[in-house]
Amino acid sequence: MKVLKDKRRFRTRAVFLAVVWILLLLLSLSLLSVLSSSFLHNPQGENISSLSWAGYIISRTTDAQAGVTAINASWAVPVVNASAGNSYSSVWVGIGGELDQTLIQVGTENAVSSGQATYYAWYELLPNFAVVINTLTVSSGDVMVASITLLNSATNQWNIHISDTTTGQDFSLNVSYNSTRSSGEWVLERPTMNNKLTTLADFGSVTFADCYLNANNISGAISRFYYLRLEMTNDLNNPLTSVSNLAANGTSFTVSYVPTH
Repeated sequence: MKVLKDKRRFRTRAVFLAVVWILLLLLSLSLLSVLSSSFLHNPQGENISSLSWAGYIISRTTDAQAGVTAINASWAVPVVNASAGNSYSSVWVGIGGELDQTLIQVGTENAVSSGQATYYAWYELLPNFAVVINTLTVSSGDVMVASITLLNSATNQWNIHISDTTTGQDFSLNVSYNSTRSSGEWVLERPTMNNKLTTLADFGSVTFADCYLNANNISGAISRFYYLRLEMTNDLNNPLTSVSNLAANGTSFTVSYVPTH
């Protein structure tokens, strides 16, 4: 009888261990599925909080510089809520600036000043101040196409280009600028004025489209490179924006305003 009881105990234990093993396997497969889904949405798996930037960055990897030589994107100028008091937002593409102080940018300002919504195009070569492009008249809803392209690496010649496809206006400028070319950005920004961060304008949402980059002689969409997703927060780490995953083609995403209470 004792031998029979021992056999029954052994069988019971074996069945119990088999059930536990199966449950652990199912749990592991479920976790792997979740991780795979997250990886597909953001292969780099890195989201970064910023007090001033929201969007995507192509960054240098751990073993090499990004070597960015061209970047472009398009967007519709967002409508800002003029009832929120003085507030500011900028939409731009840029090269450099993530890990250094060399940043070349071009984009649009979407701001509220004295109860009036204001929109204009600009470019900037840090550490110089932004330059308003007076030859473009920008309105909310206008579709802008912007690019920055290295023309000559030996002489550090760049072309800055932005056009308003809604009105047919166009701006192009060649400049000399020594950039590290260490990163490329597609950003919705809360600008700094008088060394202080401004209040973010209620811009609703803005979609960056046709986001392409050239780095190390490779051209492609954001998803082809090592990228980081930036979420803007305030000093208390409360979100000010929501940044979507990249679209299936890897060339577009949306930044949305998040009201704070």
